[in-house]
Amino acid sequence: MSTLNTATLIAADKAHLWHPFTQMKAWGAAEHEPLVLVDGEGAMLRDSEGREYIDGNSSIWTNIHGHRHPKITAAIKAQLDRVAHVSLLGTSNAPAIALAEKLVAAAGGEGCPRPFLPLSRVFYSDDGSTAIEVALKMALQYWQLTGQPGRTRFLAFDNAYHGDTAGASSLGGVGTFTSRFAAVHFPVQHVAGIAALDLIDTAEVAAIIIEPLVQGAAGIRLWPPGMLKELRAWCDAHGVLLIFDEVLTGFGRTGKLFAFQHEGVPPDFLCLAKGLTGGYLPLAATLTTERVYEAFLGEYHELKTFFYGHSYCGNPLGCAAALASLQIFEEEKTLEALQPKIALMRELLAGWEENPHIAGIRQCGFIAGIELQRAPGQPYPWQAQTGQRVCLAARKHGLLTRPILDAIVLMPPLCTSESQLRTAVSALIRAVTETCS
Repeated sequence: MSTLNTATLIAADKAHLWHPFTQMKAWGAAEHEPLVLVDGEGAMLRDSEGREYIDGNSSIWTNIHGHRHPKITAAIKAQLDRVAHVSLLGTSNAPAIALAEKLVAAAGGEGCPRPFLPLSRVFYSDDGSTAIEVALKMALQYWQLTGQPGRTRFLAFDNAYHGDTAGASSLGGVGTFTSRFAAVHFPVQHVAGIAALDLIDTAEVAAIIIEPLVQGAAGIRLWPPGMLKELRAWCDAHGVLLIFDEVLTGFGRTGKLFAFQHEGVPPDFLCLAKGLTGGYLPLAATLTTERVYEAFLGEYHELKTFFYGHSYCGNPLGCAAALASLQIFEEEKTLEALQPKIALMRELLAGWEENPHIAGIRQCGFIAGIELQRAPGQPYPWQAQTGQRVCLAARKHGLLTRPILDAIVLMPPLCTSESQLRTAVSALIRAVTETCS
């Protein structure tokens, strides 16, 4: 595109768009020039001026196998030649059926002790927030249908993030995202960790939710090893349902297909989105057990039905993309190929640990968070937007990513080459040096 076209696009953007998580006064300022992305291939993106960047946060944590992967693109085109969308309310479709079967098999309890209740049922929705909403409403109705209607409260962890719709937002432990809407939230109690659960009266608790292994929007905060096993044991002891939010951690990010497989701990609900379609189309899934599913079975007049759904749930195009993504994991041995890149990321980031502007480096699989500081033990004022300024500096060196306040996230597509990973880390080092020195 020419400069004129870029300028025209930017003008129209500022005139009509409202961007998420963005202070639009600053966005609309004359001196701000938004980046207009127009093309992508593999781990790379290209803007309207022809400049190329490594997609360092996988287009907000969604892209798995890279942009324009031929197998996913072909699967979507083939489905378009059949039908783009049909309703899952009262009818079914082949891609939705096949994907449900694949997801159940993929989440089949690798490393989980026997016996355990397998995840056997799939309920589709649109995105991470709605996947969480499904789990919450299923949990509440499950207890109503099984004679314990008093179980109406949820437990979540401090600094958690589970989405922005009303129910999902209720679970959030980051006040910036939640405090303004507290009056309409579900009853939720937040706890700091496992030890705090011993002080909870569980008689009214329906379920507890956790992001397995790592809290994403908290700034890539890692849970201690064994946390999931302890949490599963606590839930079993108190009859509390366990929800795993793998919207971020699912589909290889942690080095296994699902994070819970690292500790072999099965949940009662597994919430998936983001990488489900490889980063191509909106689609979410909430998996649960036969125990939960069977509580909803009955005659129509008994009103046990789960009266919930979305117009595009089980969308054939999204399901076709997701099936292709799972096929790529198998054919390209994605997880096996990822292991040396996880090790390389750890090696490259280890060199930062003595940098006076780095407060800490946290890595889980192919996910990393680099915490900035003004001086040892002294954080930058959040109003200074130091993390954002570092990311803008990194853009000049060919890397796109976003911060969480002053935690810089590095989470590229799993297809990222070792050479591209080296370039990405080098860009971050240069950006931190230029911004913080």
